[in-house]
Amino acid sequence: MNIRRADPRLMTILVIVFVQIAGAALILPVLPLYAQDRFAMSPPAITLLVASFFAAQFLAGPWLGRLSDRHGRLPVLVFSQIGTAISFVVLALATGPGWLFAGRILDGITGGNIIVAQAYVTDITPPDRRTQSLGLIFAAFGLGFSVGPVLGGVIAAAAGSDALFFTAAGAAALTVVLTWLTLDESLTPDQRAVHRDARQAGLRLADVGANARLVRVLAIAFVGQFALGTLQSTFALFGAAVLFRGASASTTQLGIGLLLTVIGVTQLLTQAFVLRRAVARFGDGRLVVIGGALRAVSLMVFALVSSPWAAAVGAALFALGTGISMPPLQSIATRVVADAFRGGALGWYQSALSLSTIFSTAFGGVLFAVHPRTPYWVGAALAAAAVVPALSLSRALAREPAAATAGR
Repeated sequence: MNIRRADPRLMTILVIVFVQIAGAALILPVLPLYAQDRFAMSPPAITLLVASFFAAQFLAGPWLGRLSDRHGRLPVLVFSQIGTAISFVVLALATGPGWLFAGRILDGITGGNIIVAQAYVTDITPPDRRTQSLGLIFAAFGLGFSVGPVLGGVIAAAAGSDALFFTAAGAAALTVVLTWLTLDESLTPDQRAVHRDARQAGLRLADVGANARLVRVLAIAFVGQFALGTLQSTFALFGAAVLFRGASASTTQLGIGLLLTVIGVTQLLTQAFVLRRAVARFGDGRLVVIGGALRAVSLMVFALVSSPWAAAVGAALFALGTGISMPPLQSIATRVVADAFRGGALGWYQSALSLSTIFSTAFGGVLFAVHPRTPYWVGAALAAAAVVPALSLSRALAREPAAATAGR
């Protein structure tokens, strides 16, 4: 896709996603250690804190997707961004673990920012260019993820965690202003009226179960995300216990932030230079398979190494695998349902990710307590297991014509 010829609304969405993710990523290297040092929370409690966000998002994801289908993308996007800003303020002012949980749950309930942004992009993009457009969303995500963690480590070291959370709240508030001033609604009044019709009330669980291809997509997302959840819920703790053992708190935070930045930069480069060519050569289905295999290998690297430099190789492989598999998988999810249900399909997709993350983050703390490397061995095995349904989906897509009726 030629960015210079892209829809200006897509460019605006990319800026909004970048600012939102950069703000959210500020807290990634700090929140687990903040909970541990200030509130004496144990590793299992910290991973439950991480899981609480995804539990709330699991419950709210389909609901937000349906709301955006029926009432428009713009109001739901603004609502979710305001919730994120408030949640960061709650974290900054927290006086106990309960307030930390309250902030993360609020962010999860209103955390439809990226879901609705992706639905907006699918509204304004033809199906044959949808994977590349969603890949640009991942590029903006990667760029924000590159800037956010290292900046978060610097701010936390220089000004403390409270200033960090207020900075993240400010970034979220900025996205509200950008959305309100620069975007128009992507669904026409007639489209919203059709989506609100009782006969098209939403993509219900029974509808999902009857759609074999969508079930495969959700299964791949669930199993693959379980592997990711074991990484993201324990990575800061793993860095402190293994990769930066004996280092100061500020050095550890900065080092973890830099490793997360490797993930973001690689993801950005993947979207900018790899995805379009890979889609043209392999197609969406096979890219889901290849990406899943790369993620399995990357988690094995984490399970084996003790050097931050070697861990950087694992981080790059993980980002590459995610970057070439997730946009195609999301694109497939929007193509196997009727157009009226794109937002709902992305909501179910996000809920599958969230449900998986709930279990994986909560379980990750238990695994970490056994041994700091155990989460990564388990994650590698599960990422490899996700390749099996990916192969099935790839073969099913290869047997069906591109214009197959949605929902079959």
